[in-house]
Amino acid sequence: MNKRQLGTIYEQKACDLLLKEGYTIIERNFYSHHNEIDIIASKDGCIVFIEVKYRATSSYGYPHDAITPSKIRSIIKSAKYYLYSHGYREDTPVSFDCILISGEEIIHIKNAFDCDGR
Repeated sequence: MNKRQLGTIYEQKACDLLLKEGYTIIERNFYSHHNEIDIIASKDGCIVFIEVKYRATSSYGYPHDAITPSKIRSIIKSAKYYLYSHGYREDTPVSFDCILISGEEIIHIKNAFDCDGR
């Protein structure tokens, strides 16, 4: 199984979790010239951009280690492009979440960072 196929499996697990938590999945694997956003969802009038990271073991680091400042900047740029290209207003509430999967453990971190990358 290649990395893309494995990624699809774990992104589906993340979507399943989000659906159980009451989110609506808007789009998966949104590509812009900046980056890919794994999942775009909505809940309670907020657009949520979700980065999914999976590690089978900690031998290559933990899932959160892969969410670098550079990755955060790219996600924010892609999110801004998505909002603009889909006609959302500038005051649309947004959230940047992370779903970290380590082995079989799944952790959903809400509001993991803001538009300033913090």
